[in-house]
Amino acid sequence: MIVNCGAKHSIYLAIQALVDEGDEVVIPVPYWVSYPEQVRLAGGRPVLAGTGGDLKLTPEVLREALSSRTKAVIINSPCNPSGVVYTEEELEALGEVLVEAGVWVISDEIYEKLIYNGQGHFSIASVVPELKKRTVVVNGVSKAYAMTGWRIGYAAGPEEVISAMGKIQSQETSNPNSIAQAAALAALTGPQECVWEMVRAFDERRRYVVGRLQAMPGVSCPTPQGAFYVFPEVSGLGGRARDSAELCGWLLEEVEVACVPGVGFGMEGRIRISYAAGMEALERAMDRLEEGFRKVREEG
Repeated sequence: MIVNCGAKHSIYLAIQALVDEGDEVVIPVPYWVSYPEQVRLAGGRPVLAGTGGDLKLTPEVLREALSSRTKAVIINSPCNPSGVVYTEEELEALGEVLVEAGVWVISDEIYEKLIYNGQGHFSIASVVPELKKRTVVVNGVSKAYAMTGWRIGYAAGPEEVISAMGKIQSQETSNPNSIAQAAALAALTGPQECVWEMVRAFDERRRYVVGRLQAMPGVSCPTPQGAFYVFPEVSGLGGRARDSAELCGWLLEEVEVACVPGVGFGMEGRIRISYAAGMEALERAMDRLEEGFRKVREEG
C-alpha cells in the first residue's frame, strides 16, 4: 500500500508505473477528465470504450476494445460524472473478460461511501479474486470526508507495482504532507456518523435535482446511484445546447450557474451538475437553469 497526494496522484503513479510507450489503456465513456491525459503523459494511448443507455461498460464492448497492446483498463465505480455504480454481477462479468485478457486493472473507488438506496459497493479485486494480483485499487479522503484540499489518497496493489509507484513519488513529491496524513488517519479511524449524515443529505439533494431536471422540457436526466453529480442529456433543448462547452459558458454568463461540459468527459450533448452545494443554493440554481433552458429552447 502507498499513501499519495490525493487519489488523482495515485492514479497518475499507477499509470506511470504500468504503462510503456505505445501501450493502450481502455477507458469507459464517460470518464473522469484526467484519465486520458494521464495515459498520454505516460506515452500510452487511451482507447475510449462506449457505453449503452445506462452508461455502463459491458463485457461485449470491453472485449472489442482490447487488443494485443492493451496494458490496463480503468474502472470507476461510483463513476464521475455519471454516478453509475456497478453491481457485483456486472463486475463479475467484466472480470471474466479481464482475467482471460491478462491485463491490469486500475479501480478508482474514491466515491465508494457515497452510494444511495442501500446499494452496496463492490471492488472488482474482491469480486474476482483472480484479478487481485493484477489490480491497483485507488481511494482517498477527499470525497467521503470532504477533505479535498488536504490532498491525501492511497493505493493498494501488488508489491512490485506499489514499489515502482513509490520510487516515482520519491522523485516527485517525496511524501504527502505529514499533517494532512494525520488528519486523514483521524478521519478514517474516527466516528463515521458524519459520513452517513452527509450521504443522507446528498440523497435528499439528489432526488430534488433529478426531479427538477426531469420536469424541464428537452432535458433527460438519469438518476445517479452514487457520487454527487447528475449528468443530464441536454441536446434536446436544441440550438447552443448541442455544443456543451458553448452551453456551459452561456449558462455561466447568462444565469450564473456553473456546469461542466460533457465533452470533457467524452460525451457531447450532456453537462455535469454537482449537488454537493446546500439545498438553498440548489433551489436557486435549478430555478436559474430552468429559465436558462427555456431561453435556449426559444432561441432554437
